[in-house]
Amino acid sequence: MNVTIAVVAYTWKRLKNNEIPLYLRVTKDRKKKHIGLGISVKSEHWDFIKNQPLKNCPNKEEIQQIIIQRTKEYQEQVLGYKLENKDFTVKTLVEKVKNPMKAKTVKEVFDLYIKQLKEANRIRYADMFKITYNSLVKFNGHLDIHFSEIDIAWLKRYEAFMKGQNLAMNTLELRFVRLRTVFNFAIEEKIVKPEYYPFGKYKISKLKQKTAKRSILKSEILNVLDYKGKTPYECLAVDLFTFSYLTAGINFVDMSNLKQENVLDNRLSYIRKKTNKVITVSLQPKALELISKYADKDNPYLFPILSPIHKTEQQKANRRHKVMRKVNKCLKEIGKELDLPIGLTTYVARHSYSTVLKRSGVSTSIISETLGHSSEKITQIYLDSFENSQIDEAMKNLL
Repeated sequence: MNVTIAVVAYTWKRLKNNEIPLYLRVTKDRKKKHIGLGISVKSEHWDFIKNQPLKNCPNKEEIQQIIIQRTKEYQEQVLGYKLENKDFTVKTLVEKVKNPMKAKTVKEVFDLYIKQLKEANRIRYADMFKITYNSLVKFNGHLDIHFSEIDIAWLKRYEAFMKGQNLAMNTLELRFVRLRTVFNFAIEEKIVKPEYYPFGKYKISKLKQKTAKRSILKSEILNVLDYKGKTPYECLAVDLFTFSYLTAGINFVDMSNLKQENVLDNRLSYIRKKTNKVITVSLQPKALELISKYADKDNPYLFPILSPIHKTEQQKANRRHKVMRKVNKCLKEIGKELDLPIGLTTYVARHSYSTVLKRSGVSTSIISETLGHSSEKITQIYLDSFENSQIDEAMKNLL
């Protein structure tokens, strides 16, 4: 890994002012690369033996400073490669020096990442990163620090800080996952060197707890479906829960986006926002009844969650959050009244859809046992690999 870095004067390339330009010549494995220094001198002011300006050279100190600084940049990068035991070429060395890590603080990278999520219309996901950001600020006081400062000891202090707040372990895990996501983003953007990555030794998996039961028995599901709401919001809550259960556990966000164009020949077809997969399921009579019940010529959406007045993604996200909060509050009250073993939410419909089919003897190849965050993707892959007729037959077990 022998590398030589020297200053040379291009005598054969005189400028219009009759001066000769100065270059750094980097040599490795007999390969050479010349990098312009942006400075030039007259021939009579240059020592061609020692490759340095003569005493009578105007701006001698300034020229020497530039040469020292640029040479140091290459020497430091070569040393870095040696310490990492990484091989390199002259070309990669020059590119590395010319495009160094961009100095950005953790705050700046969080802001950038959240901005990109919002531009991609992933508003709720961006909000989750904002929550993690606020938690980190509360812990550290500020995030005007560099990622190299986030080491294992720092992470352990942050873990202890959150435990002191009596937060659930799964909350700790999610916040660390989001911090890790932003750290990986910083590495990809060449903001921090990979060797500073602390999550190789600090294991987030130790914080993971087994997800609490989120499904109920088929008999309990039917009790919810038969529940007569006392208020318009209670009725809406039961109807949305019912529709989700009968349409392969469609989640609240995707349900809010449904329009009449998603219904064709008694089938529901939509693109799942989270996975960008096309989902197609049969619509049972009860699901079709609910679509007819909420049909509104002035609103293109199937359900009164969104309406034409919600134009921007932020407005839609805010509206979804508001309705979902009210719906889940009603469902929890209904669940207590029905003496259900767990808190009732729209997400329970998603989990119960899978467990009811599983307990009815439906093959796990068609529907997996759980629909948690870690297994949603696998479940959808399974569903995509089967004919509609197989899934339709399996869904007859829901009622």
